[in-house]
Amino acid sequence: MTLPFRKDLDKYKDLDEDEILGKLSEEELKQLETVLDDLDPENALLPAGFRQKDQTAKKASGPFDRERLLAYLEKQALEHKDREDYVPFTREKKGKVFIPKQKPVQSYTEEKFSLDPELEEALTSATDTELDDLAAILGMSNLITNNQFCDVVGSRNGIDKDSFSNIVKSEKMLPVFDEPPNPTNVEETLQRIKDNDSRLAEVNLNNIKNIPIPTLKEFAKALETNTHVKNFSLAATRSNDPVAVALADMLRVNTKLKSLNIESNFITGVGILALVDALKDNETLTEIKIDNQRQQLGTVAEVEIAKMLEENTKILKFGYHFTQQGPRARAAAAITKNNDLVRKRRVEGDN
Repeated sequence: MTLPFRKDLDKYKDLDEDEILGKLSEEELKQLETVLDDLDPENALLPAGFRQKDQTAKKASGPFDRERLLAYLEKQALEHKDREDYVPFTREKKGKVFIPKQKPVQSYTEEKFSLDPELEEALTSATDTELDDLAAILGMSNLITNNQFCDVVGSRNGIDKDSFSNIVKSEKMLPVFDEPPNPTNVEETLQRIKDNDSRLAEVNLNNIKNIPIPTLKEFAKALETNTHVKNFSLAATRSNDPVAVALADMLRVNTKLKSLNIESNFITGVGILALVDALKDNETLTEIKIDNQRQQLGTVAEVEIAKMLEENTKILKFGYHFTQQGPRARAAAAITKNNDLVRKRRVEGDN
């Protein structure tokens, strides 16, 4: 259905706007421009110069000087008289006239005193060194510098200038050297794990940041069949969730590993949940550290960690800073309970 007012607009569809504009004279074009400006002065799509016609007829009297303009505006504001504020119906001025307080002028009277002629002559003919000695003896240390006071008093008492307590000295800066790089040979260590070397009981890959992710997964795969490595640490090695999943698969099979450290890595809650699920059935691991990951693990992961610690009685040390109060209390109670069970077994074994 065609609206009634659209019927009259159909005849304008085939018009050539360029042809119509080409037939207009210069005066008609200026008039059209003025009409367009008046039609839509607030159109944000138009340049600022086209939203309103230029109504300035006076030519510029000179170059723009910002400082002179500001000075003129300030002068005009100071010369403009403030509006008198009166109380209604009484024509009395509001407020009180400001009267600045007069500060009392302090006058000092010079005290005149005279010295004995001999004393005055002695002070006049005294050298700078003698005056420094006199000031130090009289305790007027504010008249001389610390070094001068130290020279006078120290030379009289046999005290070295370097050990004088009145001189304030800055502490010597102790150089702080960078920690030496981790000397572990990654490829050699990986091969020794695969060969099940009996002399290799601890693997430390901390702070080696150029280990590829596939290589870290190979370490986890090699530990599945290794029976001699007790401690495995890969803190700050840029490990991520695939590495955590590989370690979880290793924990389901390995029965010799006692300690695992994966702190300061890029493992998220998904990887931690995989480790937690594997630790529910692991009965050999006694220590695990997972703190300081790139992002927070979340409430779900912390609840699962606390639940796992309550079920697994073999874990005695767990390195993680909980953000939720509930899982933190449950985990602390579970770790305490596990340590008490170990202590109880040890006591029963001694008896």
